[in-house]
Formats: sequence, C-alpha cells, structure tokens
Amino acid sequence: MTNKMLKFVDVSPKMPEKRTADARRQDFDEIYNRYLPDAAREQASRCSQCGVPFCQVHCPVHNNIPDWLMLTAEGRLEEAYEVSSATNNLPEICGRICPQDRLCEGNCVIEQSGHGTITIGSVEKYITDTAFERGWVKPVNPPRELDASVGIIGGGPTGMAAAEQLRRRGYKVHVYDRYDRIGGLLIYGIPNFKLAKEIVQRRVDLLEQGGVEFHPNFEVGSDATFQEIRDRHDAVLIATGVYKARDIQVPGVGLGSVVPALDYLVASNRKGLGDSVPAFEDGSLDAENKNIVVIGGGDTAMDCVRTAIRQGANSVTCLYRRDRENMPGSRREVQYAEEEGVTFTWLASPEAFTGDDTVSAVRAQRIHLGVPDASGRQTPELIPGSSFSVNADIAIKALGFDPEDLPTLFDAPELQVTKWGTVRINHRTMMTKLEGVFAAGDIVRGASLVVWGIRDGREAAEGIHDYIQTNAGRPAVAAE
Repeated sequence: MTNKMLKFVDVSPKMPEKRTADARRQDFDEIYNRYLPDAAREQASRCSQCGVPFCQVHCPVHNNIPDWLMLTAEGRLEEAYEVSSATNNLPEICGRICPQDRLCEGNCVIEQSGHGTITIGSVEKYITDTAFERGWVKPVNPPRELDASVGIIGGGPTGMAAAEQLRRRGYKVHVYDRYDRIGGLLIYGIPNFKLAKEIVQRRVDLLEQGGVEFHPNFEVGSDATFQEIRDRHDAVLIATGVYKARDIQVPGVGLGSVVPALDYLVASNRKGLGDSVPAFEDGSLDAENKNIVVIGGGDTAMDCVRTAIRQGANSVTCLYRRDRENMPGSRREVQYAEEEGVTFTWLASPEAFTGDDTVSAVRAQRIHLGVPDASGRQTPELIPGSSFSVNADIAIKALGFDPEDLPTLFDAPELQVTKWGTVRINHRTMMTKLEGVFAAGDIVRGASLVVWGIRDGREAAEGIHDYIQTNAGRPAVAAE
C-alpha cells in the first residue's frame, strides 16, 4: 500500500481540466473534462488511508472511499467500481452533484492538515464512467423472484435507490411518477452543466432492464386512489420529494415575470430535452437579453443564476440576506458562478418588486447580521434607510421547497404529517402510521441533498423487506 498511496506530500491536488468561463457560457455542457487514467491514479494515490476516515464518516451513504481510492491508484478499476457501488446506487450522479466541499472532501484529513483535499468526487465520476464504458455496470439480476410486490410513489433518487435494492431481493417493483420522465429533480431541476440527462436516463434504463416497472404520467389521486395503490401491493413507499415553492410576502410579488425557481429550471431543462415549451418560446421564461435577479443562496439559486448566464442574459444578480460564509449552497458553485459573470449582492433582502404589469426592478434593503438564533446562525436585521434597487426583467424566487399536502392530494386523511407537513414515520422501521406504508427522502426529512435521498431509499428498502418477510398480516411497528 505504501508504494502506491500516501503521495500527498509530493503530489499536489489537481482537479480535471476545467473549461474556461467564456466557453462555459456558450453551452450547457459539464464544466470539467474527465480525468485521464494516469491523472486519476495519481490523484487517488494522495490518500493517506486514515485510521479514522472522516471522508467516509461524513458521507451520508458511508462510501468506503479510502478503499476505492487505493484500488484506483493500483489500476484495479473494476474492483473500485464494485466497492463504490456497494453503498451507492447512483455513484455517477453523486460524483457530479454532491457538494463534496461540505461532505467528504471538506472533512478529508489531508485537507485539514493543509496539503489540499483528495479530489474524491472527480475520481468517483471517473471510476463510474469508466465502468459504464467497459460494460461492468449490469442490470439487476435477482437470484430468485418473489411473489410480493412493492409500489413506490415517486421516481426521483430516493425511489430509484429503493427500487434497485428491492429488485436485488427479487421483489416485483412498480414506480409511479407524475412526470413524463423518471428521475424527478435529477431530470427537471438540475441543469445539464451539472448533470447531463443521458447520465440519468442510462441508470433508469438499467433499472427497467432489471425488471423495475415504471408508470410515468401517473397521478396518485386521479389515475388511481392511494388506497388502490395500497391494495395492489404488499407494501408502498412514498418518495415524492418536496415541490411546493416557498414564497415571499412583499409588495409586488404578484407582478408578471416574478417566477418560482422550479418553473424556470423545468422550462430550461425541458427545452434542452427537445420538448415544446411555450413559456420559454414566448420569452417569459427565457433570460436572453434580459436583466435577471435571483433571490436566495442555496444550490437551486446557483442553478438559476448559472442557467441565466448560459441563456444569454444581459446581467444576472443574486440577492442573499446573509454573507458568503453563511450561505447554505456549495461554495464551489458560488465560485463557478462568479467566474461566469454572476454578481452576488450579499446581506440584502428584497422588500418589494416594482413595475406596472410586469416586474422592472427589485427593491432591497441592506442587512446587518445580529446575534445567533437557535440554529446558531446570525439573525439578519434590516438596516433602516438602506434601500436600493436592482433592474429586473425576470425575478426568480429560489427560497426553498416545502412538502405538498399529501393527505389531501392522496385523499388519505389518516396519513399523519408533522407540523412542517413532512410525513411522520417511525425512524427505526421507516413506516408510517398506516401499516405497510413507508416514506423516505425529502418528504420525510425536508428538502435536502440527493445523496441523503439515496441513503433514505436504501434504508426504506430494508424496512420494507423486513416488514414483508416478518410482519405481513400481523401488527407491525408503525410510526411513533
């Protein structure tokens, strides 16, 4: 091991070649090229093989990162893929969109020692892309087929992860999704420059080849009642995610061209997929030659500002009420956005949208960060007399997402939710108060990361398996 590893003293960290900002602004292609094999081996060899691997500890799916880095450094890529995919159903996606700077790479011991982090995400992407190219990634082939079936409501990362885990055990798996393509926000929410749609589609194709049955354009409550879905299957998993956009209550919020972030991103992604998108084609959701203001500081806001740049906006401004150090999104995303020409106005909160029928400007107030609140973050406080305006032809609200009212949508008032609207479960079993009905992902934990959704889907699959094998037909441990 010492011959191949522990090279962090002599080898500096180096990401794959990054395309210039001028080139990136012209298209929706990914911003990093792929590692060449020698570069991937060299960067993997920097790993110190820690006794306590904090990269793994801080990975939500607890990837065995040191082992697959060592295997990569030794040129044993097929084994590296096997180790990587053993804990993660979507490693090619996590390698692209995980905020590694906040998770594995940010907690790397080598990073903390001042030698620069191991480029874990880029190596993970290299391993999995190589595995696909060489035919190592195969559809699920369960050793035996079981009579039991599971219905999954929601085809995003949580539903996909659960579907694969359940098929591995031989269950019949049916995934119901309201959209015309499977993938959820991986397809319609995340732009191509972070995640090309063919990457998602090839994983969906693999699941389908492995026996998972997908039912797109399926709305629970209209195409079938929730009870009918329950009657079809031995267990049901709710993995709908959270799609209800948070709003802001200020004057002018109802003006034309003040739009939710997801509406804007879905229009752009559908256009990229070749769909007819009237709201894009008539210019109302197209940023070309317009002044764009995005309100928010999370990853969705970063997706919006960087999309607007690529659509040819005249100017793109991001207003955020806290400072750079306190923003919830990835610091790398901010860096990329600044390179591409986005202006960040920190410590600013909108107080009104101005204009006649449509927005023409966003009026904001300067913010002072006061004492920390219960979460430990400093409380934004308005500075009197500090108002200023930013020209806006489109104002995009990227303020986060809340759960939809599932008991009403599903006509299932007995489905219990928390005060935040998330589905209440027993976290030991992942089951709701309704026997045989489980829930996982954002609809339980609130809006979060894709990698957390994958972990939740895997845990829900284990809970469903335990329930079907041991508790079917008898009282089970339901939600507390």
